[in-house]
Amino acid sequence: MKWQFIVVILLAIFGVFLFFSALLGPVDPVGRLGFVKFANPDMFPGHPHSEVLAQYGQQRGSKCVLVVHYAGDSNYRHYTENNVTIIELAFVDKVNRAKTDIDWNDVLQTFIYGIPKDRWQYKADGKVFDDYDEAMAYVKKIARQKGQQGPIPMVYHGTARAGNPIINQGCGFPLYVQICWYEYGRFAAYYYIVKGMIQPYLSLPYRTYEWLHASELQYYYTEGMLDYE
Repeated sequence: MKWQFIVVILLAIFGVFLFFSALLGPVDPVGRLGFVKFANPDMFPGHPHSEVLAQYGQQRGSKCVLVVHYAGDSNYRHYTENNVTIIELAFVDKVNRAKTDIDWNDVLQTFIYGIPKDRWQYKADGKVFDDYDEAMAYVKKIARQKGQQGPIPMVYHGTARAGNPIINQGCGFPLYVQICWYEYGRFAAYYYIVKGMIQPYLSLPYRTYEWLHASELQYYYTEGMLDYE
């Protein structure tokens, strides 16, 4: 019983550490936003996922929220949804460009070593950043301009264009991992990864619809049938 008591104490200490780290850090990692895409562009005022994201901000009393993506054709401009500023940040993978399936070797390497700072470029508001710190500084600048106080709630878009959307964590997941790792450390990142994967099962109102119609929505999206413009 002694070792079990020690484990509980250590977990409690770790939980307190995470709580105060998140209060003092730049972001509050929430987790995955959705499973599959509903429309193209991915995020815009009135989009179902955008409305859910704004609710996350409102529930936390936050003026801004951050959603991270895998970069596509969008400029990833910030906009307002229900009085909450949605800030978008996307990454461009210099190694695996436009990759929709899972590279399990890459996943393993990332899990063990994290993501090198020089691997990606970043895009926000049509601007391209070569450096992680520069990209995050820009995100923080926008948040300050919008009156943000405290950490910015952060989600990864999570939509999978192909494959099983439950296994494939989808759009923005690697960037979510990178931010958690750099800002809070390896073990906190592991916690936020697990927490993030669970999030939509608890709070996404469209989860059942997305599961049941995943293959149809993926097909419609890749064939350009969900373009609203």
